[in-house]
Amino acid sequence: MKRLIPLILLLSACCRPADEVHLSDYVSTLVGTQSDWTLSTGNTYPAIALPWGMNFWTPVTAEREDDGWAYQYDKHRITGFKQTHQPSPWINDYGAFSILPFTGGNASGSWFSHKSEVARPYYYSVYLADYDIRVEITPTERAAVMRITFPESDDADIKVNPFKGGVVSFENEWVNGYTMQNHGGVPEGFRNYFVIKSSEPLGGPFKTTRGQVVTLYIASSFISSEQAYRNLGEVLDRPFDEVKATAQARWDEVLGRIRVSGGTNEQMRTFYSCLYRSTLFPRKFYEIGPDGKPIHYSPYDGKVHDGYLYTDTGFWDTFRALFPLLNLVYPDVNAEIQSGLANIARENDFLPEWASPGHRDCMIGNNSASVIADAALQGITSREDLEVLYKALVHGTEHVHPSVSSSGRKGHEYYNSLGYIPYDVGVNENVARTLEYAYDDWCIAQIASLLDRPQEEIDLYLKRSGNWRNVFDPSARLMRGRRADGRFQEPFSPYKWGGDFTEGNAWHYTWSVFHDIPGLVDAMGGQESFEQMLDSVFKVPPIYDDSYYGYRIHEITEMQVADMGNYAHGNQPSQHMLYLYNWTAHPEKGSVYIREVMDRLYSAAPDGYCGDEDNGQTSAWYVFSALGFYPVCPGSGQYAIGTPLFPKAEVSLPGGKTLTITAKGNGPIYNDVRLNGENIQDNLINITNYKKNSTLSFGIL
Repeated sequence: MKRLIPLILLLSACCRPADEVHLSDYVSTLVGTQSDWTLSTGNTYPAIALPWGMNFWTPVTAEREDDGWAYQYDKHRITGFKQTHQPSPWINDYGAFSILPFTGGNASGSWFSHKSEVARPYYYSVYLADYDIRVEITPTERAAVMRITFPESDDADIKVNPFKGGVVSFENEWVNGYTMQNHGGVPEGFRNYFVIKSSEPLGGPFKTTRGQVVTLYIASSFISSEQAYRNLGEVLDRPFDEVKATAQARWDEVLGRIRVSGGTNEQMRTFYSCLYRSTLFPRKFYEIGPDGKPIHYSPYDGKVHDGYLYTDTGFWDTFRALFPLLNLVYPDVNAEIQSGLANIARENDFLPEWASPGHRDCMIGNNSASVIADAALQGITSREDLEVLYKALVHGTEHVHPSVSSSGRKGHEYYNSLGYIPYDVGVNENVARTLEYAYDDWCIAQIASLLDRPQEEIDLYLKRSGNWRNVFDPSARLMRGRRADGRFQEPFSPYKWGGDFTEGNAWHYTWSVFHDIPGLVDAMGGQESFEQMLDSVFKVPPIYDDSYYGYRIHEITEMQVADMGNYAHGNQPSQHMLYLYNWTAHPEKGSVYIREVMDRLYSAAPDGYCGDEDNGQTSAWYVFSALGFYPVCPGSGQYAIGTPLFPKAEVSLPGGKTLTITAKGNGPIYNDVRLNGENIQDNLINITNYKKNSTLSFGIL
């Protein structure tokens, strides 16, 4: 097997000189905003936030306050500025309220132009033409400052919209209120309490001179009005520019954990825009109590508890690359996330598979197992928390949440008894569930081993991890639906989306055996046959069958327009496939495709993604791939080699160490991978090697 990669990787504890460049200024928060429900180029909004911040802010172009597509690049009017917690337009928002300054008694919104818009993570500015008003926003974790520059006016005003069911009151310079806005995932009585301190009395029109600035200090809390006032301390009476500078410094620090150089300006902008998206979710859902310690409102039992909590992520998407990126570069953050997951397990019987802010009925799988296993493998999770998490994972293998079928395992009765979920027993997406449960069982076995559980317990989950074989059809060399009596489904079309699969077809899901690629190679008839099947994904035209849905879902369209056959990079089940060429005799094919996807399907433009960005996952794929390796199997401790994009990259690791990656030449194909001078076998590098004082070298082919 050829060894393919373009670089030299060095681990060292040496210090790096300060960089004068503000990495945050490479970021455009508008990437992915040129989207709608028919075609996603990201389905993002320009989040004005700190990394993993509890509250985000966004300009709103939607006419309806409950529209999931709050900001769309092709729209021409801004109707407000919203505090948002939305992880996806398909999930929609919760705890939101909006603010709109206006004049002339017309609070319906204003025309604007992108030419007068500045969109950075730490700062947003726009000119509202109909009002002759400029609005600027800069964030902290739980608060924000809004600076509003008015024209000369006798009827200036500021609208505060608490949305349906909300309450707002004005008292001179103070505004108090709460919003109950939500689209699920919260218990009855949920509220987001907000407080605003204004430099001008509000509650009615007021006079302004041209250029007069009104400053709003805004904060909120999911706990209480008193806690909202406490959170306001993050910004109260601080100059706008000071808050802005602090926010930019925080982004520069977080983005600066990975420093790439030698690429084009467009590559730098794309990379750091993707890294920005990779460090937004999951968001903090905890606050700091009067004693300076973390506390949180729990959407799982409606009570306030001590400790951390994070939310707004779907593990079906983010287990693949986003959480491995956190483990490598931001383990301190994931330590809090894992502690928060343990708190969730203490507050109810199930771990969330899609949280926003509590259990949401979306997607499939039991992929919390992957998220927990990968962190546990790297020593991020405490033993006490891991015991709690393991108990919750085991519970989920034999139960399903009574009202949210995506938490726990839908169809577990069939999976545990037959070794697969039949397609004719009323459980949708049965093959996809079987495949993901099998990988998740492998992850549970890894955790059980770390916890020194009884061998028979470990063996049970290892045995179940082989259940993927029960939905593999050797005659088709593809995954396929199977009846309860053991017969494969007829008729069978590898182009049929949905049904047996989740937002994909057999061409996409056949490769979801992350934990046993060698076994999949053997099942397909060996290395040559495996390579032929991989090749076929790109050779067949973008044919599809949408009969399960009754219409062409946007993921199908995104596959078609990408012009890569039946490869669907815009959706998560396909994203690891290119790295599977490392298990063939021609891994250079994968390198070529990886570079094509980076160059052609990603950019720093408003249409810069080729499908839903999905809470950092699609961005994390780019970040890893640009560095030159990818976690095909989270929980295994291995990276598959790819093709680095930049001549040089430095990744800051815990303990003051630095992973330095260097590459020469512009082509995607390389060889001669070495660790401390010794050849690396099978294009796989153990993750622990990146955390020691070791030297990894990658020669040029």
